[in-house]
Amino acid sequence: MEQLGNFILPVEMHHLLRDCCREAERADVVSRGLDLLRAALPESFHGHLIALAGEIRTSSRLLRGLADRSQVHIMRVPIVTTYLDVVLPCLSKSLKDIMAYYEDKTLTREIRWRKMYNKMTEEAGGLPLPQRFVLYNHYLSLLRQLLTRSPSFDLNTLESLRTRILKLREQRGIPAPPLQVGPLVRQDLMSLAVLQEPNAHWAEQIFSLPLPSRTALKHLKPSKSYGPFYPWGHIAVPPDAKILFRRPFDNDTISIVVFLNTVNQAPYFLMRTMQGDTPWFSMLGAHEICIEREGSALQLKRWSRSDQCSKLWAALYFQTWEEMVLFYCSFVALKARNVLTIQIHPNEFKLRRERRLFQAQIIDDGFKHSLIVYEDQQTRGLRLHAAVWEGELRQCPVWTAFVTHQSQSPTWLSRRSKNRVWLKDVQLYVFCNNYRQENMRQNKSGAFEIYFDREEGARRFKEVFALRSASSESSENEPIAGTST
Repeated sequence: MEQLGNFILPVEMHHLLRDCCREAERADVVSRGLDLLRAALPESFHGHLIALAGEIRTSSRLLRGLADRSQVHIMRVPIVTTYLDVVLPCLSKSLKDIMAYYEDKTLTREIRWRKMYNKMTEEAGGLPLPQRFVLYNHYLSLLRQLLTRSPSFDLNTLESLRTRILKLREQRGIPAPPLQVGPLVRQDLMSLAVLQEPNAHWAEQIFSLPLPSRTALKHLKPSKSYGPFYPWGHIAVPPDAKILFRRPFDNDTISIVVFLNTVNQAPYFLMRTMQGDTPWFSMLGAHEICIEREGSALQLKRWSRSDQCSKLWAALYFQTWEEMVLFYCSFVALKARNVLTIQIHPNEFKLRRERRLFQAQIIDDGFKHSLIVYEDQQTRGLRLHAAVWEGELRQCPVWTAFVTHQSQSPTWLSRRSKNRVWLKDVQLYVFCNNYRQENMRQNKSGAFEIYFDREEGARRFKEVFALRSASSESSENEPIAGTST
């Protein structure tokens, strides 16, 4: 047994969660193998192969996500492990069988695929091979909801899927799982396992919103994590911690889980890296980290007490400029509003390699905000950025919005009065619980209204985009802001 504060974690549960990482790695290998097989086959075979490889990649993400979240929700791990022990052996055998089929050099590649698909469909009672992983993934998604106490969790669906997987195990000759690794979830205990959370935190929504554009960053390198690291279960996470979001990097070899200590609402960053198939973890509060941009990466730094200097904790490379901006603004907003933050350096409010094209004061949902138009120097992407105008939280991000190709439309921006400007087709990413953007969309067209403190601000704001549009038209080779490059 492992002692975690007042909670004792059985060793077999630790091994099960480590198996999640091991099978996630195997799933990555198998999906790459299927991609190579597809490349050697006629296009008529590609549809099923693409579907299968895609579902297997999803399995990998779900497995690693379960392992990461289990570190935060460690008190609820026993509830999940019984169900996890049902699916892992079955999923593992499926992956090993697929690997054995596509590595069989005695057969042509076409025969390997036909044999794999037909035999594995037949052994599952006619369930097509890609749908087998759809079944696994639905089950794993429900386990994640159970672990995190999602209000969307459905116990009846989980039990139904569990029965189907147990039948599949039996059809394939896999021994029945142990009677109990952890306590089964009963309907009368669901009030303890799943709690409704009506007041969602703004950070829970940020990365669930679709991106209106995806502007590729250049000069990408592997992300790096520097620790210090500890084994699974050796980091003290506050009870009832609330996960805000999880971001994977480099095919999930590194992940960041951001959660709140529900006692003082302080945000923490839990980083996971892999050494072989073993996960290692490091955790710091937002108040213990400084952030800055270096090229296409965000560098997170910590203070080393022993060496009395700043050290890298992580260097996270982003595929797109939009995702980098959202992570950066989320971090700064969380840190600035954190009760444990003693001081935040003014430079942390500024994302490096951005040029300020415009700034003015606006009245925004009853608050005084700064409205800034930033241009990214690397991608030439444009974004609108609203920040707190004055007081202790001055410069703290309130919302951002990416300016996409929609801005080329003559109806995108219209000046409705001396101080009012309307924007159509603009999606806000909000970094504050008190801000209500719907209050700025009280018009028939649902356009977003910007009310400038001074008439000059409205005039100059419109001129920025008029000049930008004219510049774009004069250069055929100039990319449109916010589109992929």
